[in-house]
Amino acid sequence: MRKIYLDSNATTSVAPEVVAAMMPFFTEHWGNPSTGHASNRQVAVEMECSRAQVARLIGAETSEIVFTSCGTESNNTAIWGAVEAAGRKLNLITTRVEHAAVLGPCRRLARQGHRLIELGVDTDGQLDLDQLRAALALGPALVSIMTANNETGVLFPIPEIAELVHESGSFMHTDAVQAVGKVPVDLRRTPVHMLSLSGHKLHAPKGIGVLYVRRGVKLSALLLGGKQEGGRRGGTENVPYIVGLGTACELALARMEAQTRWIGALRDRLEQGILAACPTAVANGGRTNRLPNTSNIAFPGVDPIELLRRLGNRGIVVAAGAACTPASSGPSHVIAAMSQRRAAAGASIRFSLSRDNTEQDIDFTLDQVTLRDNRRDSSRPRSKHI
Repeated sequence: MRKIYLDSNATTSVAPEVVAAMMPFFTEHWGNPSTGHASNRQVAVEMECSRAQVARLIGAETSEIVFTSCGTESNNTAIWGAVEAAGRKLNLITTRVEHAAVLGPCRRLARQGHRLIELGVDTDGQLDLDQLRAALALGPALVSIMTANNETGVLFPIPEIAELVHESGSFMHTDAVQAVGKVPVDLRRTPVHMLSLSGHKLHAPKGIGVLYVRRGVKLSALLLGGKQEGGRRGGTENVPYIVGLGTACELALARMEAQTRWIGALRDRLEQGILAACPTAVANGGRTNRLPNTSNIAFPGVDPIELLRRLGNRGIVVAAGAACTPASSGPSHVIAAMSQRRAAAGASIRFSLSRDNTEQDIDFTLDQVTLRDNRRDSSRPRSKHI
């Protein structure tokens, strides 16, 4: 049975170029870059080259790149580290649609006496910036607002948000795990203080992430040990994965424009086909200001478990929410924040595409989702990869 993978916001395949770049650091250059041995200097040099590749993708300086194990660690380090470095109670400002890796530490800090403000969103998943202005007026804050929502693909206006936070004298972190590599991110023009990204969302392996920390920002380390990563993250560096992430970032920078057009066209073809064939279906998150690869569609009256099972039986991999949340746990907190009525009404399915998908994947998926005949239009263009 063919497999059609449409859950790329959960994880992506590791690009062949990334695997090739990593292999020598398992078999030949396997030394510890933090030791002083002459034989390990080349390992350290390659690690710094990878740091520069990451920095170029997001418009940062190499000294501002801290390698971590994943996006969750990056988010936790940003939040816990900023609060500890502040040495006082802070207002914590976030949104109701954040990933659990942001909501979790923020809510624990709230139980420890910090004021937590969770901003709401409208039915299209967009923020009311007047709410943010009012929250910032309450005093010094750490603001953590995602760049792109992992379930709906909705993009928040991070440059505008960061300017508001900067003007208020507060600190800004953004979880950009879903955005980096899919849409342009330029920290030279966006005054965030910290940014998180994860390798396995852009065709690097699982187990490697980055926390960007703007020069001059005080941040306490979450992991204490050696003086790796400028003293901001203890632990022996995962060199093969760091090299793989650097290669993936270089590929993303070179191919982003072409891939965005291709993947966006596939996403639109899928979404428009479903909405045309299913009159009651609704696109969660509106139709604009989204990641080019993501479509989250509500199917009123449909059991999400049954729909996932039916598609899975035909080899189509999709999701009913975040990767870390099983469909059986109930309505997604993201969809519920947008509309309690919609969350309770039935299935909301996330389709998230990548460079690996083809037009044939989309057509077959449309056949199965809409239960239409398996006829093919011979005039359709042939599939291609970017």
